[in-house]
Amino acid sequence: MKEEVLNIKATETQSFRQFDLKKKTRIGESVIQTLLFFAGILSILTTVAIVYELGKEAMLFFGNPDVTFAKFFGETKWQPGIGQYGIWALISATLTTSLIAIAISLPLGLAAAIYLSEYASPKARGILKPVLEILAGIPTVVYGYFALLFVTPILQNIFGDNIQVYNMLSAGLVMGIMILPLISSMSEDALSAVPRSLREAAYAMGATKFESSTQVVLPAALSGIGAALILGISRAVGETMIVAVASGAGPNFSFNPLRSR
Repeated sequence: MKEEVLNIKATETQSFRQFDLKKKTRIGESVIQTLLFFAGILSILTTVAIVYELGKEAMLFFGNPDVTFAKFFGETKWQPGIGQYGIWALISATLTTSLIAIAISLPLGLAAAIYLSEYASPKARGILKPVLEILAGIPTVVYGYFALLFVTPILQNIFGDNIQVYNMLSAGLVMGIMILPLISSMSEDALSAVPRSLREAAYAMGATKFESSTQVVLPAALSGIGAALILGISRAVGETMIVAVASGAGPNFSFNPLRSR
């Protein structure tokens, strides 16, 4: 009996080996893998080249005898034409406009993301989300002139003579509108990725849709929302055109959003 079982197993093993799959050569896949490899190498080399150029220019900048670390980090005026290299004037304007932008875009972006993910119908979501993401394709110079010619007159009607023509408040508000699609879109994707079972468990415990959205779904998607916030902050900090057009090109050391930068 044992010999018969062994013979059957040997026969099955031989038949399996006859149909054993072998790796086939697929030229298309090999070409794609090669292209992806070179694309990754190119991106790494590009990053290294950017860091190298920035480091080289920084060394040349601080190699100037008129530029010292004491002047760079200790002064509040940035006027290279007359030998003033205080970085704090630039930092104050960047922080002020970025904080205003995040204060506007974060609550509005989260509200839009929660609505699109939890409340909107599939048809409404298919219409509203592309319309919202159109804002991301508008050139920043258009946002700058929108802030200067539309938002600033409205703020002047509210604050009167207390606000200057070039001010950081209008730049920050419009910058918040600019990064709103980024935060709302990424947050909505993170909320939609939360398993449906968590929502159903919350409903089974007697939670309302609002309680389920804010106390179950939102905490479960905090990692994706945090990534959206970080990208939004980086976009706000790196923005120059809106700030230059709407808040002037002083720069002045001030944290007052009603003044020019």
